[in-house]
Amino acid sequence: MRVSAAEVAEYADELLRTTETPDYPKALNGLQFENGSPIKGVAAAVDFSTRALQQAIDQGANLLVVHHGMFWGGLEHITRSAYRRYRTLLQADVAVYSSHLPLDCHPVIGNNVLLAKELGLEPTRGFARFENIFIGVSGDADIKTAELAGRANEYAHAYGGSCRASVFDRERRTKRWAICTGAGASAETLTEARDTQVDTLIVGEGPHWTAVYAEENDLAIIYAGHYATETLGVRALTKRLAERFALPWQFVNAPTGL
Repeated sequence: MRVSAAEVAEYADELLRTTETPDYPKALNGLQFENGSPIKGVAAAVDFSTRALQQAIDQGANLLVVHHGMFWGGLEHITRSAYRRYRTLLQADVAVYSSHLPLDCHPVIGNNVLLAKELGLEPTRGFARFENIFIGVSGDADIKTAELAGRANEYAHAYGGSCRASVFDRERRTKRWAICTGAGASAETLTEARDTQVDTLIVGEGPHWTAVYAEENDLAIIYAGHYATETLGVRALTKRLAERFALPWQFVNAPTGL
């Protein structure tokens, strides 16, 4: 089957409801960089970076599917590292597809629902409201918070990351939890956790002050790593695309340590 990057992107956009899902302006969800040849292989990566791009090329892929796209830092001069990345894309004829919040919030292949499953949790509600969507998920449980943190730690280490947690009593039990992957610990999510009686919040990362807030408000925050918590969705999406178009695919593991 000969398929173009535009055809793959059209299917992905429909699956993820890209045009209907709000996001930050710099996300630029969808096909960010087109190529001129049929797609012969797909690589998944959390971030668009030189390291991820080169690994994708080495593995024979000419479509790179990422969660954090090419323009995350905003407008930039096409010089130095930016020039080198664009030159590599053109020389290797590689296309780039990116999906941020549409991938975070997808009910089947989204980062949040898949992380809940990975940690043995069953989502029953949305969490982390952004405009007209919920980015994350939440639910009920009855598990020692220390055990849940241990599961998150094991998961984070599998993807080259590390897990930290705010201060909590070792006998404490989690009864109502919420997940917001990536930079999920913010003033908005902490307020929402308080207002919805969430006692344990699982995120990728957050500012130092959020751990202080957590201790003062009987909230446990498990910081399982920005990179690690956002590997699942892009892998699931790329697998779905590969199956739909009968293409080989790989996950490019390029951890940031954060």
